[in-house]
Amino acid sequence: MSNSEEPKAINCTASHIVKEELIAAGKWVKLEKTTYVDPAGNTRTWETAKRTTRRANTEADGVGIIALLKRTLHKDCVVMVKQFRPPMGCCTLEFPAGLIDEGESAEVAALRELKEETGYKGEVAGVTPVTCLDPGLSNCTTQIIMVNINGDDMENINPTQQLGDGEFVEVILLPLDEFQTKIDDLLKKEKIVVDAKVYIFAMGMVQAFFKPRELPVLKQ
Repeated sequence: MSNSEEPKAINCTASHIVKEELIAAGKWVKLEKTTYVDPAGNTRTWETAKRTTRRANTEADGVGIIALLKRTLHKDCVVMVKQFRPPMGCCTLEFPAGLIDEGESAEVAALRELKEETGYKGEVAGVTPVTCLDPGLSNCTTQIIMVNINGDDMENINPTQQLGDGEFVEVILLPLDEFQTKIDDLLKKEKIVVDAKVYIFAMGMVQAFFKPRELPVLKQ
């Protein structure tokens, strides 16, 4: 393409799903063959993974929680969780998260999951629109919930997790103003994979604190 040519806009309204055929199904996930029409009018197929647990009257499968712990005489910390993820074959560093139960709003689900996974009780400070997670693979969606935690409240001084059977979650507190640095330190010490949402947030915090007018520079 020459420098004078403008990139063509994609007419997404011309694309649509023709049919979805079940290939295989498990308890939590199913695989479908999706037949669709692309923006040029061609009929194509795709392999699509879907959760079987999405509740009625909701567009989001679950929630991710960016929880900020605020305590007197301490730095503000982001509440993180570390757990073994079988698909990855190792432990991951993630925001607390979970599926939305029947009849729950995203906000209620977030506070419940935060309490279960970390023991902390917080207050919702903000909610994102419904966002996709891995759109080339799945229709799975989430809403990110921002939560403030008053660490000086008695119930948050020594929080107790409320984990279910088979759940093994380690709570990790990382200072907000050193978020990316602390994550990088963890990566040097342990075989761990960081959730993409977490690392993008970390990069954003670096920009906000130190380089608000520059693009982020990644290590080579």
